[in-house]
Parts: sequence; structure tokens; C-alpha cells
Amino acid sequence: MNLDIKLHKKDLPEEIKFSDKIAVDCEFTGLNIERDRLCLVQISSGNNDAHIIQLDKDNYDAPNLKKILSDKKINKLFHFARADLLFIKKNLNLNIENINCTKIMSKIARSYTDKHGLKDLIKEFIGIDISKQLQSSDFGGELTEKQLKYCAQDVLYLHKIYEFLHKILVRENRINLYNETVKFINTRVELDYASFKEDIWSH
Repeated sequence: MNLDIKLHKKDLPEEIKFSDKIAVDCEFTGLNIERDRLCLVQISSGNNDAHIIQLDKDNYDAPNLKKILSDKKINKLFHFARADLLFIKKNLNLNIENINCTKIMSKIARSYTDKHGLKDLIKEFIGIDISKQLQSSDFGGELTEKQLKYCAQDVLYLHKIYEFLHKILVRENRINLYNETVKFINTRVELDYASFKEDIWSH
């Protein structure tokens, strides 16, 4: 498979256009929203491509990227949207709409397993056993070729995974449950932003 992986500094080039569905992923310096920062945003059209935008930590001025992410007509596919949207909200000051999350899809569709990581979904539906060894590497500085390939794989397969999971949800009559659940994602992000980490539905 020939992959088209491109690294863009500070912003997505204006001439790059996408259709009505993109896969999106982010890399951070850590998972603490108060301490850590958003380093990279990866986008794929689903055609074996990955555009990796390395953001400017001093001003996060990325108007072309923000325009794409803010476009309500474009469906954005995430895996674990909750974390990505939280860092996007804080660092890029965006509230994104028209979202799907393959982790939530998996948890509702794949009740036959408790493994809902991206690595597990890629292995089951794409037949590739990817390495997550670089998940904990430093994405805040100069990026190696291995890091770029790692970042790319987080978006390269999401379109196909989404299609497989959607079929299961429809087959098992759970698609309406998923659709209603994913509507809550931005509220969950708002709760995280307000430091409500616990399960608000528990007793």
C-alpha cells in the first residue's frame, strides 16, 4: 500500500481540500489538560493519505486547519473523540460539530469483547497488527520518520473501521442508541473542561 504522508508546519496549506468525511487524530505532550499541550493534528481523507499538522505552540494560529475542523458539513471521524476534542477546545478554541467516534461505536457494537483500542480495531477489521510502541514518545519537537508513520496510522484506517462498525450497529439494531449517545460527546468534553472527571450518572 502506497501511503501519502505529509508534514505541514503551523497550518494546513490552503490549497488542500477535503470531501464531506475526514478522519482526525491528535498527539499531545501528555493527557493533563492543565499542564500538557496539543502538538499535532492528523487528517486523512480515507485515500491512504495523512496530513500531519505540527502546530506552533506559541500562538496556535492555524486558520486553514480551524476552517476545516469548524465546517459543519464535514463529518469528522475520531477514535476516542473525548480526549482530542478537549485539547482542540483548549488550544484551538474550537467546539467541533458533526462527529463520530469509533471507540464509542466499538463499545456499543462489539459487546463480544472488552478490547476497544484502535490497535484492536485495526487488527480485527483491517487485518494488520500495528505497533503502539511510539504512543508515549515525544511529539513536541522534531519528528522522526517512525513517529510520522505512527501518527499516520492513527487516521489511515478510520474510514474503513467506521464502515465495519456501522454495519454491526445496524445489524444489531443499536444504531439509534449510538446516534443518541454520540450527541452527548461535546457535553462530556464540557464536563471534562470543567474538571468533572467522575461518572455523573453513578449513585
